[in-house]
Amino acid sequence: MDILEVHVSEPGLVVVDIAAADDQTAFAFHSALASMWATTAVERTRRDPGQPGVRLRCYLDMRQQP
Repeated sequence: MDILEVHVSEPGLVVVDIAAADDQTAFAFHSALASMWATTAVERTRRDPGQPGVRLRCYLDMRQQP
């Protein structure tokens, strides 16, 4: 997955790639981020062939105060 310039076009915008053992862990980490900053919604993880665990990408706006 490519990171587009718009995703990091201003200070405080972040692309977060999460690698976790399972879906539950990945979603729990995303929820922790979402409790502090504005994040994109995520509905599913992905599995990369030959790699352990799951991956999840979200976009985060750290410009607001946690």
